[in-house]
Amino acid sequence: MKFENSFFTLNVGGRRFFFSAEMMKRLPLSRLSRLHRCLSDTELLELCDDYDRDRNEFFFDRHSEAFSFIMLYVQHGKLRFVPHMCELSFYNEMLYWGLESADLQPCCQRRLDDRMSDCFVHFFPEEGPREPDEPESRWLERMRRMFEEPTSTLAAQILASVSVLFVVISMVMLCASTLPDWKVTLDQHRIIEAVCIGWFTAECIIRLLVSRDKCEFVRRPLNIIDLLVITPYYVSITASLLTGENSQLQRAGVTLRVLRIMRIFWVIKLARHFVGLQTLGLTLRRCYREMVMLLVFICVAMAIFSALAQLLEHGLDLEAGNPDYASIPAACWWVIISMTTVGYGDMYPVTVAGRVLGGLCVVSGIVLLALPITFIYHSFIQCYHELKVRSTRCSHSLANDFL
Repeated sequence: MKFENSFFTLNVGGRRFFFSAEMMKRLPLSRLSRLHRCLSDTELLELCDDYDRDRNEFFFDRHSEAFSFIMLYVQHGKLRFVPHMCELSFYNEMLYWGLESADLQPCCQRRLDDRMSDCFVHFFPEEGPREPDEPESRWLERMRRMFEEPTSTLAAQILASVSVLFVVISMVMLCASTLPDWKVTLDQHRIIEAVCIGWFTAECIIRLLVSRDKCEFVRRPLNIIDLLVITPYYVSITASLLTGENSQLQRAGVTLRVLRIMRIFWVIKLARHFVGLQTLGLTLRRCYREMVMLLVFICVAMAIFSALAQLLEHGLDLEAGNPDYASIPAACWWVIISMTTVGYGDMYPVTVAGRVLGGLCVVSGIVLLALPITFIYHSFIQCYHELKVRSTRCSHSLANDFL
């Protein structure tokens, strides 16, 4: 799309700013730099609120003073908050123009982080509710919400309660079947197990049929877990039908037992209905960098202390040395239980140097494990309150619908 002249006028909240075409291309603001690449008026109006072709003027219904501070950042390379303006509002303006929190000065970044922690706010695009026009699509949408959002309606809450009941029954049956004095007959156990698996299978199939995007449904972690938990039952049934009562395939029997014990992952299905488990999963997803950093800390310390422990306890005297530290991999186990302050007592140093090293290992483990825990803790609290607010909104919506 070609414009009338080489100069642009930006009208932001009633205040005009003038730019040349070359300067617009070089601006670090992604929204403005994409204006000259628009090929039609439709694409242009996706970036601005209005456009005057005669005067080559773009209209933006945004905060003019915030944009003035952003332009100071373009000129001088330093971005700070507008005085007497909410940090979250200014950050919202930054996101609109294509900037990130990393563009702020360090002092302002700390203010923004504190403000977001206090208010438990995340600037993530949320999928708004869609109201289908066709009766059939509206019915599918109701079914989808009933299976995917346990607190959306009264029917969804009843369905979620039944699903939790089946999960509890299946877990109790799986755990009790390993007891030596278990009195339930094999046929009764198989019937209860088949009923639970049938419920989970029907639930999974219905959720797949009513989902908006089938590919996205398959890629979700909880749905993958459902598939991995349900599949072993049908594999074991198929293998039992093929092999019958013939005990020649002992390896197949071991495989079936391994597949059967995988059903313990049914307990993860409770994450659909409990905020606590959802908070744990969301925290792990947002704090994966801190988790990797914690793992690196442990691996580095384990490599150093295990090598020194093997040397002090066994390497200096191969004949009379401590046999528990005969190798570095064996010493790694001692380092792990020492750094985590567990101390099973199955192996311990006997030399003076080894005991001093053990004390250093325990102290360093406490320090290294505590460093990333602070970030993970704050993220957990933030995720919990965020999910709690979302659950409260759904509860209020349910109450309004009931009334």
